[in-house]
Amino acid sequence: MSEEEQLGDSDDLQERLQEVESLLARHKLVEELVHNQDMPRRELVEELVHKQNLNELCFKLDNMHPADIAYVLEALPLEERLLVWNLVRAERDGEILLEVSDAVRETLIDSMERHELVAAAETLDTDELADLVPDLPQEVVEDVFQALPSDEQAQLRAAISYPEDTVGALMDFDMVTVREDVTLEVVLRYLRRFEELPEHTDKIFVIDRDERLQGALSLESLLINDQDVEVCQVMKKVSVRFRPDDEAEEAAQAFERYDLASAPVVDEENRLVGRLTLVAVVDFIREESEAEQLAQAGLREEEDIFASVWDSVKNRWAWLAINLVTAFVASRVIGVFETSIEKLVALAALMPIVAGIGGNSGNQTITMIVRAVAMGQVNPDATRRLLKKELGVALINGLIWGGLLGVLAWWLYNSASLGVVMTAAMTLNLLLAALAGVGIPMLRQRLGGDPAIGSSVMITALTDSGGFFIFLGLATLFLL
Repeated sequence: MSEEEQLGDSDDLQERLQEVESLLARHKLVEELVHNQDMPRRELVEELVHKQNLNELCFKLDNMHPADIAYVLEALPLEERLLVWNLVRAERDGEILLEVSDAVRETLIDSMERHELVAAAETLDTDELADLVPDLPQEVVEDVFQALPSDEQAQLRAAISYPEDTVGALMDFDMVTVREDVTLEVVLRYLRRFEELPEHTDKIFVIDRDERLQGALSLESLLINDQDVEVCQVMKKVSVRFRPDDEAEEAAQAFERYDLASAPVVDEENRLVGRLTLVAVVDFIREESEAEQLAQAGLREEEDIFASVWDSVKNRWAWLAINLVTAFVASRVIGVFETSIEKLVALAALMPIVAGIGGNSGNQTITMIVRAVAMGQVNPDATRRLLKKELGVALINGLIWGGLLGVLAWWLYNSASLGVVMTAAMTLNLLLAALAGVGIPMLRQRLGGDPAIGSSVMITALTDSGGFFIFLGLATLFLL
C-alpha cells in the first residue's frame, strides 16, 4: 500500500491506535494463556504464538504512515511503546524519530544501540538530521559526521550552528537550481535526470556563476512556455527572501501574508544557501503554539504522558512552587479579614465569585496580548494604548456584570449596601485584571523574556489575592 493510499484511508488516527492496542492486548492475553498451560513442548508453542501475534502487528505497522506510528507510540505506556518500536522496520526509524515529541523521542533513543542510531540517522536528509542531532549521544553524532560526504558535513555544521528559532535551523538544503542563460528544454532534460524532485518543490531557483540568486522559475512557467525560450525571459524576480539568522517567527508571518509555498534563503552576498518550505514553517508554528500553551500553564517543557513520576515532578515543580507562595498570600489576605467574615457570613459565599470572574477576564486579556506579541502586531511602545483600551473594556464589563451580581446579592441577602459593594469589588478587580493582563506580557517582552511563560499562573494569583482584598476590604469599610 502506498503512502498516499495510507493517508486516504477512511480510518482515522483513533481507529489505528485502537487496532494496535487491541493487537497488543490480544498478544499479551494469548501469551499468558499458553504460558499457564501444561502441555508437551510448551516453549515451542509459546515461540510460535509469539511470532504469529507479532507478525500481525508488524504488518499493521508497515501499512501506517510514519506520523501515524509516532502518534501511536506517544499514546502507549513505556513497555508497550518499546515493544511496538522494536517491530518497526529499521529503515523507517529516522522518519519516526523526527515525528514523535521530544519527550517520547528521548525514551526511544535510550532504547537503541549505537549502530541502530547511526543507521537511522543515515537515512535522513541533512536538514532533517540537523533536527535530530541535538538529541543524539555525542559518539553517535561523531559517527554520523564521519559517514557524510564533505559537502553534507559542511551543511550539517551550518544547520546546527543556528538557534532553533531562526530560519537557518528550518531551511532545507535540497533544492533545484539552474542558470539563467539556458533554455527551458535544457532545464527539462536536467530535471529528467533526477529520480525524484526534492519534496515540496514548487519552483526552481535561478543563480549566476557565483551562485547568487537571480530569480525563480515556476514549474508552471516551465511547462507552458516554448522550450526554446531562455530561463531569463520567463523567470520572476524573488520579492521575498530570507537570511539564515532571520527570526523564524517573522518568516512564518511572511509566509502567511504572501501565501508562499517556498522561499529562498541567501547569505549576505545574496548567494543561495537553502530554501524555506511551507511544511517547515507549519511545523514551527505548531511547535511554538504547543510550547506557548505549556508555558501559560507553567510547564517547563513538553511531557511524555507516561513519563516516570520523578520526570513529571521535575517538569512541573517550578511554577507549582510559585503558585504555592501566591496561594499562601491569598490565604493570608483572607486571614486578615476573618473577623469581618465571621460577622457577615455572606462574604465567604460571594468572594470566590469576584476572584473567579477576575481571573477569567485577566486570562482573556493576556491571551489576546500574548497572541498579538507572537504575531509581531504589537511592541512595547503600544503598552499605553493597549492599557487604555483594555481598562475601558474592563470598566464596562465590571459595571454590567458587577451590577447584575450586585442585584442578585441584594435579592439573596436583602442588603442593598452588600449589592453596591459587590458591584464595586467586581469592577475594581476586573480593572486590576486588565492592568495585569496587559502589563505582565508587555513587561516580559520589554525585558527580553517569553510573554507566555507562566502567564495564566501569575494572572490567577494576582486576581485571587487582589479580588479577596478588594471585596473584603470594601465590605469591612462600608458594611461593618
